[in-house]
Amino acid sequence: MKVDTEKCVSCELCVPYCPMGAISMDDVAVIDQEECVECAVCLKSGVCPTNAFVYETHPWPRSLRAIFSNPAIEHKETRVAGRGTEEVKTNDVTGMYKRGFVGITAELGRPGVGTRFRDVEKVAQAIAKARVKFAPNNPVTHLITDQATGKLNPEILDEKVLTAMVECLVPMQNIPAVIKELREVAQQIDTVFSLDIIARLDPDGSVSYEKILAENGVPLSLNGKLNIGLGRPLAEEASP
Repeated sequence: MKVDTEKCVSCELCVPYCPMGAISMDDVAVIDQEECVECAVCLKSGVCPTNAFVYETHPWPRSLRAIFSNPAIEHKETRVAGRGTEEVKTNDVTGMYKRGFVGITAELGRPGVGTRFRDVEKVAQAIAKARVKFAPNNPVTHLITDQATGKLNPEILDEKVLTAMVECLVPMQNIPAVIKELREVAQQIDTVFSLDIIARLDPDGSVSYEKILAENGVPLSLNGKLNIGLGRPLAEEASP
């Protein structure tokens, strides 16, 4: 984003709208381009009385900022807007998660903090040590150059986005290994992340991984999504 300095009247109305705090006021509004994630909230909010914000289309690799931070933009590789796969949004409709497996997602960054891909790579590399399968339709996976190690394209490491999600498929018995690696890498990154987990309920309605998480000191949040069958889940009993 940039500011048309001929239009800006220094009203400061835009300053609190930036989720990254990248807008400051001098004689006119100034955008810190290092912190701007190209989410376009300043423009889409309509808060500017003179329409002084100008949307710019950026070349690679800065173009990733808008793709990951602006939910109206679709990822060309996955044809899905937003940060993750359809499965992480709709919860067990595409059939990705079979019994005996869980989906684990590290959701990096938040408004006010953001994340650089350098930290995304650290988390992906940590998870890769636990021998996981990265979700093929996740946009971060398409940026991983070596799935055995979780290494990302080095050209993008300094780019900053609002949030990014590292998604993977994990055999149930490997959950403790993933938790161990994530705990260690959490001390090495300059952002925050939440741990998401998804699986099919057992036939009796119980949560198969609940005991494993408890044994590893990970409490379950009350927040969650449940597919009640309206999405016609495609999951089968066979292993992936």
